[in-house]
Amino acid sequence: MIRVQVPATTANLGPGFDCLGMALELYNIVEFTKITRGLVIEVDGEGAGELPRNESNLVYRAAKRVFDKVGYSPAGLRIRLVNNIPVGRGLGSSASAVIGGIIAANRLCDAGLNKREMLALACSMEGHPDNIAPALLGGLVIYASVEGEITWTKIDLPAGLKAVVAVPDFTMSTRDTREALPHMVTMRDAVFNISRAALLVAALQKGDLSVLGTAMDDKLHQPFRAGLIPGFKKVISAARLAGARGVALSGAGSAIVALADNNQGLIAEVMKDTFRESGVSARSLILAPSPVGARALEVI
Repeated sequence: MIRVQVPATTANLGPGFDCLGMALELYNIVEFTKITRGLVIEVDGEGAGELPRNESNLVYRAAKRVFDKVGYSPAGLRIRLVNNIPVGRGLGSSASAVIGGIIAANRLCDAGLNKREMLALACSMEGHPDNIAPALLGGLVIYASVEGEITWTKIDLPAGLKAVVAVPDFTMSTRDTREALPHMVTMRDAVFNISRAALLVAALQKGDLSVLGTAMDDKLHQPFRAGLIPGFKKVISAARLAGARGVALSGAGSAIVALADNNQGLIAEVMKDTFRESGVSARSLILAPSPVGARALEVI
């Protein structure tokens, strides 16, 4: 049996639209076992009642990309998924499925793919690396596409920093939330985001959390997605008042993430309560950044 652990992720962190992502210590587990014939897929935890258990399953489709690449065809395969990452909330559940399937298949058939090759294969399925890169690499990842290849770097995060995540009880489609975005933006808004993204990376690298309130502002995507999430602005404001250093939409949503080094429990309760006041049931999670990305835990 091959077992792979993949972290949750939060992308953008406000201004870093499609170029920043951070791995979080909340993990999905993907297990592959060879069997004599057929395909058996078991799903436990998040998405157990909704994720497909046939060849359309995203983990299997990712694995098949690897199998096809190297000309391998397993006689039979059992896939077991233990999911802790909420589905469709902007915490990288689909990225975890793709990365988990690719790494497990790479081990199963001894394909020998390196991280750059696995990243390229995963991006060909997801379309962009916002959650893929931190899920594979861990930590806070800054990435760019250069002539079709992803160039990245990682930075170490300040000790004691936590992500407080408010997770509403409704899902959002990344495709739908991207359709809400404008095709063009003003030079003023572009400069606004460049300055905030640069400030955010520098602040996290230096451990200067005092500027995160400004550094996590955004004008490229959050203003256009805010109307899709009841109570969005109120939750942001409440988290800041409770002591969050900076607050942003997690990926395309619906979850909202606050970065904090103190009062995490209070921030979690306030965000959840503020969602409830807007008629939305929500849960809250307090997660540390994950310094490591996806990895095979054991091969039996």
